[in-house]
Amino acid sequence: MDKHDPKKLVASGYDQVVDTYLRQFGHSTVRQRKVVELEHGLPAHARVLDLGCGAGLPVAHDLIARGFKVTGVDGSAGQIERARRNVPEGQFIQADMAAVDFPLESFEAVGAFYSITHIPRDEHAALLQRIAGWLASRGRFVGSFGATAVENWIGEWLGTTMFFSHHDTEVTKKLIIAAGLVIEKAEVLQQDNEETRFLWVTAYKP
Repeated sequence: MDKHDPKKLVASGYDQVVDTYLRQFGHSTVRQRKVVELEHGLPAHARVLDLGCGAGLPVAHDLIARGFKVTGVDGSAGQIERARRNVPEGQFIQADMAAVDFPLESFEAVGAFYSITHIPRDEHAALLQRIAGWLASRGRFVGSFGATAVENWIGEWLGTTMFFSHHDTEVTKKLIIAAGLVIEKAEVLQQDNEETRFLWVTAYKP
């Protein structure tokens, strides 16, 4: 593991905590509500991108169960291998979600649940622009972001070493708008399974 490369650090960390993460964070009423917001108004068999899909549970699994076509992206080989076993109907790609490439307007919805906070914050603007490009017209985006500014935090988390990085809420909202998305809802919510607050944004491509 290269401790100077935050993305390799994140991928290695998640390789080590596949089962631990699911046990501790697999159920979240906040995430359940936000998946419902992501689904709202989607046509049957809509194409959905799950950025930071982890082991495919619960998001990819639940979306496919409701008839959507899901592509998941995660940097962790261990998580992707588990996702392919847990959700064989999905398409799962091991890749840096800030660098993965899809054609324009490939998806009717993009979700990023607890994942963008693991990307260096100086890459957030470009990632949001890419997300906007991947969305079809009127496509929906739902994502969680840090509620306060953290430049580059590295430390112990779930028994492994992890990296977090994010802007404050106002900067994040400005970046989303600058990417060409229209914000429908932005709210800071306390998690029900950890002592952490996230900024949750629901937006669409006009």
